[in-house]
Amino acid sequence: MRTRDLEAQGWNRVAIGVMLRRGQLVRIDRGLYASPDFVPTDESSLAQVSIKYPKAVFCLLTALRLHGLTTQNPHEVWIAIEHKANTPKMDHPPLHIIRSTGVALSEGVEQITVDGVVQVPVMGIAKTIVDCFKFRNKIGLDVAIEALKEAWYAKKVTMDELHYFAKICRVENVMRPYMETLA
Repeated sequence: MRTRDLEAQGWNRVAIGVMLRRGQLVRIDRGLYASPDFVPTDESSLAQVSIKYPKAVFCLLTALRLHGLTTQNPHEVWIAIEHKANTPKMDHPPLHIIRSTGVALSEGVEQITVDGVVQVPVMGIAKTIVDCFKFRNKIGLDVAIEALKEAWYAKKVTMDELHYFAKICRVENVMRPYMETLA
């Protein structure tokens, strides 16, 4: 929970401090708290980021991992935010921030459930693959090609979806030769 969530339940900052000292709350990060019996999972860090920064969208390597399209386990959480938004700051997990605007940020976003209760926004499979080609210099072309092949052979994407998002992200010419080898 965020500080404002606790305040909405009638707890002021002094009471929150008392609850922390008594062990009734645990501070996870600045302005982010959990009950003392909270047991973190692999996706708990994603829930924390999403609670603290609700407008951030999980993308690229983090989205690939959530969709089961990569063998990599990134040490950073990759998020996309509005181009002019304030830079998110968290002690843990480390964030890798991608700035985007308009439909390149809003199209293709899905909601998934993490830790059984928290809805987090994540780029869909087709949009994630296109983003991998768009940001191939940051993540590597081999990662983008592996994700494309994995999703295609598992029948998780269609060529129409890939073309649609490639046009939005302006990477049609970059992706065309790789898509032609699959079709």
